[in-house]
Amino acid sequence: MIERNLFSPDHEAFRDSFHRFLDKEIAPHHEAWEEQGYVDREVWRKAGANGFLCMTLPEEYGGAGADKLYSVAQMEELARGGFTGIGFGLHSEIVAPYILHYGTEAQKKKYLPLLASGEMVGAIAMTEPAAGSDLQGVKSTALKQPDGSYLLNGSKTFITNGWHADLVIVVAKTDPAAGAKGTSLLLVERGMPGFEKGKRLKKLGLKAQDTSELFFDNVRVPFDNLLGGAAQENRGFICLMEQLPWERLQIAITAVASAQAAIDWTVAYVKERKVFGQPVAAYQNTRYALAELQTEVQVARVFVDKCCELITQGKLDTATASMAKYWCSDLQCKVMDECVQLFGGYGYMWEYPITRAYADARVQRIYGGTNEVMKEVISRAMGLGSR
Repeated sequence: MIERNLFSPDHEAFRDSFHRFLDKEIAPHHEAWEEQGYVDREVWRKAGANGFLCMTLPEEYGGAGADKLYSVAQMEELARGGFTGIGFGLHSEIVAPYILHYGTEAQKKKYLPLLASGEMVGAIAMTEPAAGSDLQGVKSTALKQPDGSYLLNGSKTFITNGWHADLVIVVAKTDPAAGAKGTSLLLVERGMPGFEKGKRLKKLGLKAQDTSELFFDNVRVPFDNLLGGAAQENRGFICLMEQLPWERLQIAITAVASAQAAIDWTVAYVKERKVFGQPVAAYQNTRYALAELQTEVQVARVFVDKCCELITQGKLDTATASMAKYWCSDLQCKVMDECVQLFGGYGYMWEYPITRAYADARVQRIYGGTNEVMKEVISRAMGLGSR
C-alpha cells in the first residue's frame, strides 16, 4: 500500500488520543444510542472538555488553532468505528466556520466558545421539504420589520443535530423577489418563540444521529442575529457556495475511511468463516473481489489525501471537491454491497457492523448535493451544458 504522508506525528498523536476517547465514551454506548435515536447530550460536553470540538478555531474563540488535518483524522476515526451518530463534523467544521468566516466580532465571541466547549450544539438548516440540492429553491422567508428585526417563517427537514441543536444557522430569503441573490443566513437560538422542533426522523441508517424537522412560525430574529450583520445581508447564497467544497470533501473523507473499515472487517471474516470445509478466503472469487475493492479504495485514498492537502492550502475548487464527493460515495456503496455479499446471511444481521455500515452509506450519495448534481457541477466546469 502507498504510505500516507499527509499527517505529521502531532496529527497521529491526536488521532491516538481521540481513538482512546472513542473507546471509552462512545463505543460502549453507540448501540444503545441507535435504539433511542440520538446520542446522549453529555458526550458533547465531554468532547468539548477534552478539546475534541472546533479544534480549528483560533484560541481566542475556544479552539486550538489547529489545521484541518486534525479534523480529517477525527472524521476518519469516527468513520472507521462506524460511529455515525456523532455529529461533531457538522458542528465543528461547518457550523463554527460559518460564524468564524462571516460572523461579526460580537457573534464570534458570543457563540464560538460555547460551541467549542460543547455547551451549545450547532446545526445548519438548508434543506426544505421541496428544496434539497437546489438551494436556490429555498422558500423560507425572513422579512425585515420596522424595528430592524426579521420575521422568519418556513420549515426545514433532514437536519443533522437538529433535535439537540441550541443554535441553528437558517437559510432564508430576506429579499424573495431577488431569488438566490436575496438569501441570508440567520442565527436562531433554542427557545426563540415560534421556533419548534419536530419529531426525530426514522431513517434507513445513521440511526443514532438526531435528524429532525424544524419549524419557524413568525420567529422574531433580532437584527444582531443576521450572520455577519448588514455586510452579509442577501449574501447567504455566496457564503454557502464558498463553503461547499470543504463540506463535500468531508463526505469523501468519511466514505474512504468507512470503505476501508468494511474491507478490513471482511478480510478478517472470510479468513475465519468456512464454507464446504474451507475458509471463504480460500476461494478465488473472494480473493479477487477483495483485491479489486482494495485497489479502488487505495486509488480513492490517494485522491482524497491530495484534496485534503489542497484544502489546507485554500486551493480546493468546487469541481474537484464534487469529483471526490460523488466518486468516493459511489465507491463506498459499492464496497459495502460487495462486503455484505461476502458475509452471506450474517451480512444481513444488524448486530454485524458491516450491516449497519451498508445502511449508513446510502445517504452519502444524497446529502451535500446529490451525486447527479455533482456531475452537473463537474460538467459545467468543463465548459459543458447550460449555465
